[in-house]
Amino acid sequence: MAKKKVKERLYTNLLKVTAQYVAGKGYKPETKNELISRLGIVPEQVSLFGKVLAQLVEEGKLCVKGRKYHSLSSKKRHRFFENEKIIQGTISVHPRGFGFVNQQNPEEDVFVPKPYLNGALDGDTVELLVQPSQLPQKGPEGKVISIISRKREQLVGVVLFVSEKSAEVYSSLLGEDRYALCLLEKGHKIKRGDRVILDIVSWGKNGEPVSCSLSNVLGPISDPSLDVQFAVLENEIRAEFPQEVIDEASQFGTRVSASDLKGRVDLRHLECVTIDPDTAKDFDDAITLERRGNGYRLGVHIADVSYYVKQNSLLDKEALLRCNSTYFPNACVPMLPKGLSEQLCSLKPNVNRLAVSVLIDLDSEGEVERCDIKRTIIKSKKRFTYKEAKAVLDGEVKSPFASLLHLMVEVCNLLKKVRRQRGSVELYIPELVVKVDSTGLPLAVETVQYDITHQMIEEFMLKANELVAIYLSKKGKDLSYRIHESPAAESLQNFSSLATTFGFSLPKVPSPHQIQDLFLEAEGSAYASHLAISYIKSMRLACYSVDNIGHYGLGLEHYCHFTSPIRRYVDLLVHRLLFEKKLTKEAVVAVCADASEKERVSARAESSVRNLKKLRLLSQYKKEQSQKRYEAIITRVKPFGVCFDVVELMLEGLLHVSQLEDDYFVFDDQNNQLDGKYTGNFYRCGERIRVICMSVDLITQQVSWKLSR
Repeated sequence: MAKKKVKERLYTNLLKVTAQYVAGKGYKPETKNELISRLGIVPEQVSLFGKVLAQLVEEGKLCVKGRKYHSLSSKKRHRFFENEKIIQGTISVHPRGFGFVNQQNPEEDVFVPKPYLNGALDGDTVELLVQPSQLPQKGPEGKVISIISRKREQLVGVVLFVSEKSAEVYSSLLGEDRYALCLLEKGHKIKRGDRVILDIVSWGKNGEPVSCSLSNVLGPISDPSLDVQFAVLENEIRAEFPQEVIDEASQFGTRVSASDLKGRVDLRHLECVTIDPDTAKDFDDAITLERRGNGYRLGVHIADVSYYVKQNSLLDKEALLRCNSTYFPNACVPMLPKGLSEQLCSLKPNVNRLAVSVLIDLDSEGEVERCDIKRTIIKSKKRFTYKEAKAVLDGEVKSPFASLLHLMVEVCNLLKKVRRQRGSVELYIPELVVKVDSTGLPLAVETVQYDITHQMIEEFMLKANELVAIYLSKKGKDLSYRIHESPAAESLQNFSSLATTFGFSLPKVPSPHQIQDLFLEAEGSAYASHLAISYIKSMRLACYSVDNIGHYGLGLEHYCHFTSPIRRYVDLLVHRLLFEKKLTKEAVVAVCADASEKERVSARAESSVRNLKKLRLLSQYKKEQSQKRYEAIITRVKPFGVCFDVVELMLEGLLHVSQLEDDYFVFDDQNNQLDGKYTGNFYRCGERIRVICMSVDLITQQVSWKLSR
């Protein structure tokens, strides 16, 4: 009898949650599988959910057209957009599922919500129905109405189910609601969990499976050594260098020659150091710092990659195809061959290295008095890791460079003060590093705090980037600015609401200074990291552009990337602009577009590997301690459940309302919380909960959680 009541209560809860969702203003027609995914319906509730949909159809709240459920609760459903126009363009799909299409005139990205992608994948050329924004500071939105051409001829995925003649393959590019169907030859040895490369035969229509043939089997999902290779293939990242490119790089030898020093300022006498992460192999930047009278002379010395990588050389063409290096746990796909990236260009200690130096005279308040940019020769005296530098600053280790490091802290604090005064928001987010062994097996996670050693290097790099951008702008050169648009008012309002639910006070549309004050207040609290991450997510994506609109996040009118030419092509381009002939605007525009896109691709690949390593670790913890409890913070509350972050692993999770307690929960949209009708318990953002991992599916990378009471 008790089980029957629980089932009735669950059915009533599912019915109410689904009815609220489909009646919402943002609801667009979805299939049953899409609704299951969107509402977080667990497998054991799918049958019951089918009855819920049937009842809503019977009540006239939904109707079925094709395979999609259409809401009949609003007259606005009859038309998708008003004042629409149709454009064509290439779509860039974000890891979180939404996309952007760039318009040619004017140059403004069109946002495409996840439900409106209609099967379009990253890099596809699409026809888009666009509606101009009806809200201030919010860009246009669009819906994919047709796919003109596909970028991909292959897919990679993991086998879900296998029959005698075919296999269903899960590909993250296709999403949760669509799979690839691979026809198999008789006597095949494919099995569930195999990672496969597929040749696309037909894309199918209206959500049908993508028909494919088998190209290759990489190995099982259980093998962690394949994680990076899989991500490289999935994101079509160039991994191997052509032999002729390697040969060209080897022609420079292994050391700086006497002829390389001609016309350079010799700075080898200066006390010069590098400070980088533990695992760094390519050292782009080195620092010198002297006290001069009442002020300082700061030297930011950057590897002179453009001296070796000449425009239109084989090295240059290959670097442009890559645009940036891609970094994975214990692995890197570099932009340049290792003979340059890890040897001749890398600012290693106790060897001569060619550099481009930004020599900055600062007054006692940290304001710039003079700046010179020179081609130089330097010799780093010490390679510090961040940990080693921090140990010296904390007095734990003695070093002949202690006074230099303390002077760096002094100047860093001055530069931070200047930056705060102009409204730049400081976000010191701890980084979760996954430690792996030589086979790629994750061993543990380490939280790296963004301490003063990280902050001072960042301040010096920011200042150099800013001054180079100002210098080139005054010269009238077209360059690759790093731009960052101001956020939409709606996004700031959402962030403000979140901060309020966490117990902080913030106006509806806060200014940068008010956001700055918020983070100072939140510093050291349990919510500091999540607030910082949420703020970043509320921002528009930074990108490269020849049109300078400034950098909102940094509060700068002029900003470019100059300090990492070993791993970013735009930095290499900026180096050329400093000392070589002016490039055409068309050439710079093309580099900006390519670099912005490749940056997103690399970020997606890096994120996918990090996440998979975390899930492997979680799965191992589950085997070792099946009922292990994890601390979590509720980050979002929806009518269908609560989203949370697992603190130990920085993993996102979801608890459906049916998994919370033996109660009927009602969503309170005014206070953004779920209220228990019978117990009086509630769930809202900022609340700490404990959860237990029930299962980890490495194939679909889904985790099932339950509440720990």
